[in-house]
Amino acid sequence: YHESDMELNEVYTYVQQIFANPETNHEQSVKLAKHLFECSTHPKIKGGEFYVVYFKHCLLNDELVDAVGLFKSENKDTFLKVNPSGDGFIVKTDQGVNINKLDKGCIIFDANADEGYLVAVVDNTNKQVEARYWIDDFLHLRQMEDAYFHTQSVMAMAKSFITKELPQQFEVEKADQADLLNRSIKFFKEQESFNMNDFEAEVIVQPEVISQFQQYKHDYEHEREMYIPDAFDISERAVKKKQGTFKSVIKLDKNFHIYVHGDRSLIERGQDSDGRKYYKVYYDEER
Repeated sequence: YHESDMELNEVYTYVQQIFANPETNHEQSVKLAKHLFECSTHPKIKGGEFYVVYFKHCLLNDELVDAVGLFKSENKDTFLKVNPSGDGFIVKTDQGVNINKLDKGCIIFDANADEGYLVAVVDNTNKQVEARYWIDDFLHLRQMEDAYFHTQSVMAMAKSFITKELPQQFEVEKADQADLLNRSIKFFKEQESFNMNDFEAEVIVQPEVISQFQQYKHDYEHEREMYIPDAFDISERAVKKKQGTFKSVIKLDKNFHIYVHGDRSLIERGQDSDGRKYYKVYYDEER
């Protein structure tokens, strides 16, 4: 994408030329390589090998489209070459690119051209700020605002509110936070569509907490320059990916972890006469 004019996004422009005339692949790949070099000024950015590949007839959303792949390998792996020789074998080592562990890459599909093409991207190397050059500086991408994006965004916002904002604004026990996390993930798993009013009524419940949640949502959107709609279809794929981060765990010193999976009424927090804190847990059977 580009903030003012899509034609000013260099990767978009060069790839557009390749789609218009695949015979220009080499010519445009030189321009793409120069652009990548110009985006790699940070001293911690590794060098490597850059590949531009043209793919025909890729299946995307039940349609066949062409695509351009941009790949950069920054690390070499050592591998063995074993060749038969008489009654034995000759074993040599060599350096090469691990095809199962791509450093950086993307596939740009010839679809939605007016909006900036659909892109599948991977970046498996350094997660530090300087290494974001592949997505932010070179490709200059932004995530599609579809059901997957909205589902991930509201789940991240809800988790942040429960784990960070809530204990700052209210006196809340860890067990209550665990219960809110459980109710949140249950809501996303059971509903096909998201409605903010329904989420507030079924998960947040208490009016004063709902009011704080609404203010937090406003601040969250403003700080991240994003918008979370009040209603959208829930992406099951996004829920499956995100649910692992909703861990309802109460950590007690270095001795115990209590995993809370369900009924909040079955766990109580207290303090005995000599000041030691405790949790009382009710259960039917030990497994």
